[in-house]
Amino acid sequence: MLFGAILILSWFILLIRYPSKALPVTLIAVIGLCIIASTVIWQENQEKSHLAELEMRFTYDPQNCPADRPLALTLKNASPKPLLELQWEMAAYRPGDSVNLVENTYESPRYSGPGDLLPGSTWNNCLPLPPIRSGYRASSLEFRAERIQGSFAD
Repeated sequence: MLFGAILILSWFILLIRYPSKALPVTLIAVIGLCIIASTVIWQENQEKSHLAELEMRFTYDPQNCPADRPLALTLKNASPKPLLELQWEMAAYRPGDSVNLVENTYESPRYSGPGDLLPGSTWNNCLPLPPIRSGYRASSLEFRAERIQGSFAD
């Protein structure tokens, strides 16, 4: 922190004392930083748009899934790029309610998707239930993915 303050103060002194030499270097540095920042923002927006094109449907299905993993997931990659990795946190809501009923603890299961999912393809899997607050049945809740993170091939 102190080093950064000294660096900025030195730059201001050089800019005031030698403006003809410091100004072109400053402009080049600012242009370079703007290019880097715009590239990072563009890449993040591309990734967000690809993540928004994923279709994830969760259903409580103890008949077709094992007892320790009764939550059925259907994931469709509707984006034009192959999905390389995917992670998310699970949320559970009563229909029409906005209170998340999942207890987020250190022991909560971590959810991740397939390693590679081509555009237009579908992946089905059974997942463990997240820890739900007492007094609620999983069969009466809607499950959703939140805080989705992933990466796509270039």
